[in-house]
Amino acid sequence: MPMRSAPAAALAVQSVLPVLAVPWLAACEGPQSILDPAGPAARDVTLLWWPMLIVATLVLVGVTVAWIVAMLRRPRDFSPNEAKRISRRWVVNGGILLPTASIVLLLGFGVPAADRMLPRRDEAPLRIDVTGRQWQWDVAYPGGGAVLVDELHLPAGRPVHLHVTSADVIHSFWVPRLGPKIDAVPGRTNVLRLQADEAGSLRGQCSEFCGTGHAHMVLKVQVHSEADFSAWLAERTATAPAGGDVPAGAAPGGALPAPAPPGAARDAPRLVAGAVFTP
Repeated sequence: MPMRSAPAAALAVQSVLPVLAVPWLAACEGPQSILDPAGPAARDVTLLWWPMLIVATLVLVGVTVAWIVAMLRRPRDFSPNEAKRISRRWVVNGGILLPTASIVLLLGFGVPAADRMLPRRDEAPLRIDVTGRQWQWDVAYPGGGAVLVDELHLPAGRPVHLHVTSADVIHSFWVPRLGPKIDAVPGRTNVLRLQADEAGSLRGQCSEFCGTGHAHMVLKVQVHSEADFSAWLAERTATAPAGGDVPAGAAPGGALPAPAPPGAARDAPRLVAGAVFTP
């Protein structure tokens, strides 16, 4: 018995650690915290994530406690029929009923939440084209003729459809506080529906390793009120360079500027003429 008590105590402490970590997780916040949602899609994800974490923690603790009790208690002798009945009970309850109920509940809440994140045909949202490249984001507002680098501006309280693609390798566009991520795939355009609740500053990040500069492939997201966004877009449209003009910092011929090397400081967002985005 003494030899079993020490491992059992260690296992008991380890099983309690996830429970003690939950209050610390509740304090997580910041520009990239999924626990601090700033839009309806992110809120759906968070409301689904917390119950999953709680249930998973309870299951972990329950299984660990059952394991410790089974190791510490004195073995009992069972007849073959009793052993078969007990084994069948564990298989049916723990191996069939519990997983089935968990999956049904997860799908019951998860499928409607996922459906609300999909682009809708019955709405006419603002369209923004986003192209990932090593290691920057090119953001274009169709009809305005302007392209920003590493900066995205959104109106608050209005859905936006982001048409996301890539110019080189696979990237993954993600603004954690606004909702789900979506892959940027060369030769393919994926559409992501986002909506921000209120004006403020957020942060996006490429969430799929794409080379040596991956960690620095960040995106500044600025959310405006509807009036301020309209004024900002009108100003950008008015100051966008003509098709034949090349702004300072752009390559000859109106091409997009060369990406900054990994770890280099980012310049202010630049307007680029002549950029072509595949619909």
